[in-house]
Amino acid sequence: MKTLNPERSISYFLVLLIIFSCNSRNIKTEKNSVYASKIDSLMAKSYERGLFNGNVLVAKNHKIIYQKSFGFTDETRQTNLNDKSIFNIGSIAKEFNAVAIMILVERGLLNLDDKVSKFNLGLPKWSEKVTIRHLINYASGIPPIERLKPENDAEAWNILRSNDSLLFEPGTSYRYDNGNVFLQRRIIEKVTGISFEEFVIQNIVKPLKMTNSVFEPKLGYKNRTSCYDMDRVRCPELKFISGWLWVDTNDLYKWIEALNSNRLISKTSLQTLLNNPYAPEEGGSLGRYLEKDELQRHNGVSYKFESIFLNDFKNNITIILVSNNLNRVWDLGYIIHNLMLGKEYEIPKKSIYQEIRKESLGNVNKAIETYYVLKKNSKNEYSFENPGELNKLGYELLRSGNVDSAIKIFSLNVSEFPGSANTYDSRGEAYFNKKEYQLSKDDYQKSLELDSTNKNAKEMILKITPFLSNKK
Repeated sequence: MKTLNPERSISYFLVLLIIFSCNSRNIKTEKNSVYASKIDSLMAKSYERGLFNGNVLVAKNHKIIYQKSFGFTDETRQTNLNDKSIFNIGSIAKEFNAVAIMILVERGLLNLDDKVSKFNLGLPKWSEKVTIRHLINYASGIPPIERLKPENDAEAWNILRSNDSLLFEPGTSYRYDNGNVFLQRRIIEKVTGISFEEFVIQNIVKPLKMTNSVFEPKLGYKNRTSCYDMDRVRCPELKFISGWLWVDTNDLYKWIEALNSNRLISKTSLQTLLNNPYAPEEGGSLGRYLEKDELQRHNGVSYKFESIFLNDFKNNITIILVSNNLNRVWDLGYIIHNLMLGKEYEIPKKSIYQEIRKESLGNVNKAIETYYVLKKNSKNEYSFENPGELNKLGYELLRSGNVDSAIKIFSLNVSEFPGSANTYDSRGEAYFNKKEYQLSKDDYQKSLELDSTNKNAKEMILKITPFLSNKK
C-alpha cells in the first residue's frame, strides 16, 4: 500500500495555493487596468471637449486604480493641476461638522435630542423646540440665512437672533439651509471650548493624516485653486460663514475610507447620518443615501467649484471628481460608476449650451440659427438630445435680466422637447418674470398635464391666479 508523505502533501497544497492566489491577483490587476484605461479615455475626451477641468480619483476594494488631473489651477491657465491641488468642495465640507457632532455624541458630551436652547447661544424661544437631530437633517425650520447672504458669522448670528418665528414646526418638513450648519459648528465650539476648526484638525485632519487639507486658504496659498467661468473670469472670493475645509482628492479619499471603516465614528453613528428620518428622499448631512443600491452620493457647488463623490458600499467602489470650472462632474461621476459596474455608458458629447452661449448673449436670433445649422451638420457631435442644455442657457439669460432672449431659448426648448414638463415649467417662469401672466399660467398648466406631481407648477398657478383676476 502506497503511503503519502504528509510534508510533501502540505508543500504541494501550499504551491497550489500560491499559484491560485497569484492568478487571482493577476486577474484583478488586469481588470483594474482595463477600468483605468477606459476611465482615462472617458476623461481625456471629456477634457478635450471642454466638459471637465479638475481632478479625478477612482478606487476599488480599498485601492486607488485611477487618479489624474486635467486642466489648470485658475483662469490664467498657466499652472497645471496636480494631485495636491486643493479645492473648495462646497456642501461636502458640511460632513465634517456632522461627524464632529457624532464624535461628541459617542463621547457622551452631546445627545442628538438635546434642545439648542441648552447651549445658551442667545437665540429666540424657537431654540427650545429645535434639537441637534433636527439640525443635522435640515428639519429644524429655523430662520433661513442664505437668502440674506451673510458675509460672516456676526451677520449670521444677527439673522438668527433677530427672527422669532420658525418656518415650520421642527421635524415636520425639510429645508436645506446653511443656518443648520452654522449652529452645528457653534454648538461644537460651546461644548468643546475650542474653535470648530481646531476641533476638526485635532480629531479628524491629524488622525487621518489629511496632510494637504486647510480651512479657507487665502489667495497665494500653496496648491490652492481658484474657480473661473467659461469666459476665463475668476470667481469672487467667498464671503460667508466660517468653517470650510478645502481638500485634495487624496485627503477626501482618506476621509471616505475612514468613515467606511468606522475609524472616526461607529457604524450605527454613520447610519444615523446617512438616513434622514424626516425626509428620506432628500438626504441629510452626508448627502443622499440610496438604500436600495447601498450608494452614498454627495455633491457640492460653490461659485464655479463643483465636486461629487459616489461611495458604493455594495461594490466597494469610490469615485471622486473635483472641478474649479463648474463642469460635468455629476454626469461623469455616474458614467464612471456605470463603467465600473460593466453597464453601458457613453462619453458625453460636446455641449450645445457652451457652443451657442456667447453668441446668444449678444444676438439670440443668430444663436438660434447657429443651433439649427449645427443640428443639421453635426448632430452626432453635440448634446442635442439633452433638454438641460438649452434650459441652462435660458436661465443664464433670465438671471442676466434678458427676459425676452430667455423666452426665445425656452421656446426653442419647448419646440425641441414638447413632451418635457420641465421645459414648459421653465418658460412659464420667464413669462411670469415678464408679467405675461396668462402665457405663464398656460405653460404651468401644460407642465402639470405632462407631470401631475409638479409641485412648483401647482404653486405658481395659485400665485398667478390673483394677477389674472385683477386684470379683469
